[in-house]
Amino acid sequence: MLYEGVLRKMQTENGSPIQYFLVFEKDFLNLNQALDKEIQIDFIKFQCLNCGQERPIYRQGFCKSCFYETPSAGEWIMKPELSTAHLDKEDRDLEFEKRMQLQPHIVYLANSSNVKVGVTRKSQVPTRWIDQGAHEAIEIVEVPNRYLAGITEVALKEYVSDKTSWQKMLTNRIEDVDLVEWRNKLKASIPDEVTDYFIASNTETHLNFPVLQYPEKVKSLNLDKTPSYRGTLKGIKGQYLIFDDGTVFNVRSNEGYYVGIGIN
Repeated sequence: MLYEGVLRKMQTENGSPIQYFLVFEKDFLNLNQALDKEIQIDFIKFQCLNCGQERPIYRQGFCKSCFYETPSAGEWIMKPELSTAHLDKEDRDLEFEKRMQLQPHIVYLANSSNVKVGVTRKSQVPTRWIDQGAHEAIEIVEVPNRYLAGITEVALKEYVSDKTSWQKMLTNRIEDVDLVEWRNKLKASIPDEVTDYFIASNTETHLNFPVLQYPEKVKSLNLDKTPSYRGTLKGIKGQYLIFDDGTVFNVRSNEGYYVGIGIN
């Protein structure tokens, strides 16, 4: 089977295991059905996710000019504490920013390679955890806007990481931890204006990824350096495809790359 289109992050459905989909303009592919099959990936061209033009991708699937202009790439996305819509203050597009920022947000703990703190819109639970390859996660607070979530994350980063080791996550060198215990321990470090939003009675969410075989070591596929690759798909975790030779392909970091995908 042959598929062709511009890469966007894989869509997911939580289940046991999680179901993964590549969605193109005119087609979609359930990648779980491609496990243990040979896959060919060929880079064809660039296609900016914002303007649709064939321009080199700069960051997050956007060409350089779009990255610095589109509200979808505002700095508050990566740094929630910089959100200003609650002050009626515009960054790039106030209407868009209000729609995104002024809705319930979750601050959470997730265990992908180690315990980390993160922020996501409530509507993105558990999708955000799946995208990070977390095998367990728990909510700490639920707040009404992105700014409050951001300042909570900043405060908790003093005590727990906000980064994931993608190599450890993909080789499955992880250990189970008690996230309820971690949540309770971090309660005292939550900013005063957020303490009323603390969640005290929830339990961990566990996630099951479709992986047949974890690699001992991983090497990342770079389409700029290797525009054509063939390998047998052995697993999907986070936003990564895992192949039999230890090659891993981060679909999300290749957004805006127009590719051909063949499955044998």
